[in-house]
Amino acid sequence: MDLNDFKNQLQSTSASLKEDLKTIRTGRSNPVIIEQLVVDAYGGSTKMKLMEMATITTEGSAALVISPFDPSTIPDIEKAILKSPLGLSPQVQGTKVIIRIPPLSEEQREKYVKLVGQKVEEKRGIIRNHRDDKRKKIKLSFDSKEITEDDKYRIEKEIDNLTQKSNEELLFIKEQKEKEIREV
Repeated sequence: MDLNDFKNQLQSTSASLKEDLKTIRTGRSNPVIIEQLVVDAYGGSTKMKLMEMATITTEGSAALVISPFDPSTIPDIEKAILKSPLGLSPQVQGTKVIIRIPPLSEEQREKYVKLVGQKVEEKRGIIRNHRDDKRKKIKLSFDSKEITEDDKYRIEKEIDNLTQKSNEELLFIKEQKEKEIREV
């Protein structure tokens, strides 16, 4: 029985967690926290991701500079940033939007650490579901005599090892992000 699909599911869950965690603020400016922000551009007639309509660069460690390709979208970008749950305040300066990234308060840090924990638990649940689905398929294969009992136990052990490694990877990612958030 091939476990490549299971391995791919575990890898995509891990990659998905990394993408989710990129949107959680740390004390440093990072374009990733806003590039996926959806902007109602051109008066709401078009929805676009911020990264599709502007270049986003860092200015030092405490500011982001947004340079829209079309300066007429500046009010739309400003509105999207204000509406986002990130708690950022954009400032328009000519044809650019500047976002000063304030340092996180201790309360905000703890809130974000808790959010990281929730996202990791969500992904661990997904991994458990993938493992359970694969185990059901193995049981069906065993019941229909497609695989031997030895094969069944060998495959189940391999699935458990892959699941454990994947969970360890998620915990490592979690620790790295928490460290980043707590850094002052």
